[in-house]
Amino acid sequence: MSHKQWFLGLLVASLILSLIGLGNLPLRDWDEGTYAIVAREIYRTGNWIYPTIQGDPFLLKPPLMQWFIAVCYHIGGVQEFTTRFPGAFLTALGVPLLYLIGRLAFRKNLPALFSALVYLTLLPVVRHGRLAMLDGMTVSFFLLLLFCVLKARHDKKYAVGIGFCLGLITLTKGMLVVVLAVIVSLFIIANKQLALLKNPFLWIGMVLGNFPAIAWYFAQWQHYGNIFLEVHFQSQAFDRLGKAVEGNTGPIWYYLLEVIKYGFPWLLFLPGGLYLSWKNRHTAWGCLTLIGTIVYFAIVSLMSTKLPWYIMPIYPFLALAIGANLSYIWQEEKFKTRFLTGFFAFLVIVGLAGCIYFNIFDKQPLLIVMSVVLAMTMGMTSWLVNQHNRQFIPVLFAGMYLVLGMLMSSQSWIWELNEKFPVLPVAALIRDNVPPGTQIYTSFPDSRPSLDFYSDCKIIPTSIADLQDKFADKSYLLLGKETLPKINLNQSKVMGEANGFKLVAIN
Repeated sequence: MSHKQWFLGLLVASLILSLIGLGNLPLRDWDEGTYAIVAREIYRTGNWIYPTIQGDPFLLKPPLMQWFIAVCYHIGGVQEFTTRFPGAFLTALGVPLLYLIGRLAFRKNLPALFSALVYLTLLPVVRHGRLAMLDGMTVSFFLLLLFCVLKARHDKKYAVGIGFCLGLITLTKGMLVVVLAVIVSLFIIANKQLALLKNPFLWIGMVLGNFPAIAWYFAQWQHYGNIFLEVHFQSQAFDRLGKAVEGNTGPIWYYLLEVIKYGFPWLLFLPGGLYLSWKNRHTAWGCLTLIGTIVYFAIVSLMSTKLPWYIMPIYPFLALAIGANLSYIWQEEKFKTRFLTGFFAFLVIVGLAGCIYFNIFDKQPLLIVMSVVLAMTMGMTSWLVNQHNRQFIPVLFAGMYLVLGMLMSSQSWIWELNEKFPVLPVAALIRDNVPPGTQIYTSFPDSRPSLDFYSDCKIIPTSIADLQDKFADKSYLLLGKETLPKINLNQSKVMGEANGFKLVAIN
């Protein structure tokens, strides 16, 4: 196959995996529900410059994702698919982009192709990229930035894209641009591309590409004053470095565990890939992989606030290292047969255990078939490895793609939805009985932006003592069954019930 055919094939495969079943589950808390509310208000009010959330200023994040979602609402209506489409589509573009980066960095097609296929079949990349969150989209802009840096070495005009990519990252994830810019700067120095600083196209791109982001930030500061700086920069960026925001903390090895949990089976080939990167540290791909992995992993691990998706920007670098190792195995046919045979045999047992579990506890046919395919893939891979046959690599790629495709088509790809009560029935109860925009007070202890989105109301967690006062003020209450007997609700009227909650109003 030609270079263009591989590029198109990777693009199509990535889009299928990113978009299949995209709207088959409700939005989750927190980010999805929050960004959907903000985008819907942009869509309804036309207020594109100063986004709001339920009428209040939304100062937490830049607006690019919400702008894209609002555009999709205009085209396809307000629904789960249109909410997730911008992030999923842009994340999918990261796969062929990594292939292009690999071709420029490796100067060979095979390791570039293997790197892109690894990135395509990494569970965290696929799953988080499909959510209406900022991280997959940010990583794709970062990959486009790396492509422009590598391409500018041979064609100076591509340097224009560097500034535009930095501007897009800033309008998406704010201060993360500083970390990613440091990685790119260190790579430029290590790759001996300092001549790039004399390229006029770079500075043209820096001015034009960053102007929209600078203008938006200046507009927010002019409109809101120092409160914008305190919330957007201090609370959302700098505070997260030194203290655990909202209790999201963990040990320094938190992200190492995240990579180990969700990086299999490709993680088996990472140590060899990092070793090859070190041996080839004088090359573009070697120094890019090492700088990206070490610098980003060190920074994110030292942050006090720990959230699983903060590790996302490291996966392209890990994919490059793993792709290099798989390419070496393919060409040299050197790999540890006994260890790999045993580990893939163990994954057969995992697949069979999953099949039993889903047959008993979650009888979705897709998940049962998925477990069978996983077991068959790992069994065939183990056998081929034992035969010292390099064909185990395409078998593993194909099997993992099918497994992920079935998982994303199922009703379980957002497993966090099972942690709390389903919002759709409760939201329907509220919509049927309460005017949009109403404030409702609830005994449930946590805020749920997804419930706010679906009910089109503001649901406020409140203590039992305050619930009594709110009821006296003729407010609507959303009460759990265990809370209802604890409150004196004379002259109350139960307007309906859903999922163990009763909607109560004064009679």
